[in-house]
Amino acid sequence: MKIVLIGYMASGKSVIGNALSKLLKFDYVDLDAKIENDLGQSISEIFKTKGEIFFRRKEAELLKSLVNSKENLIISTGGGTVCYGNTMQVLSDTESVSTIYLKAEIITLTNRLFVEKDKRPLISHINSKENLEDFIRKHLFERSFYYNQAKYKIDVNNSSVEEIATEITSKLI
Repeated sequence: MKIVLIGYMASGKSVIGNALSKLLKFDYVDLDAKIENDLGQSISEIFKTKGEIFFRRKEAELLKSLVNSKENLIISTGGGTVCYGNTMQVLSDTESVSTIYLKAEIITLTNRLFVEKDKRPLISHINSKENLEDFIRKHLFERSFYYNQAKYKIDVNNSSVEEIATEITSKLI
């Protein structure tokens, strides 16, 4: 079984992926961290030196190989992973994969992302919370088509990491 966590930047995919891994005793892969490790560069550096298209191809290739592996895995994707190519379709069509959309409100995302925007290449240029909120609103509107194709949707706004991991587990069992 593969549990693939999808959602916008800062929706909690990595922290919830780690918690799920401990709860279910599955191996955990953070797709962005794996790409950084494999290429020896940060996501920001990859975007700058090789471009977003290169990054998205590498991301899709790596995700497909993880999904096709024989082991049980929890996989946290990047915010845009499922929005490029046929990635979401591949995940939806793969019987051993459960996709889970971690759905956060715009204000939650804005507050989380504003303090860490310098580490995020897509938003590092945004200077105010208001502009960031506008960007997220537009971006989320564009991506929601893909996110909403997930098998399960989990509201992450007012729950602890442990509560969210428990809710996900109850849906899968």
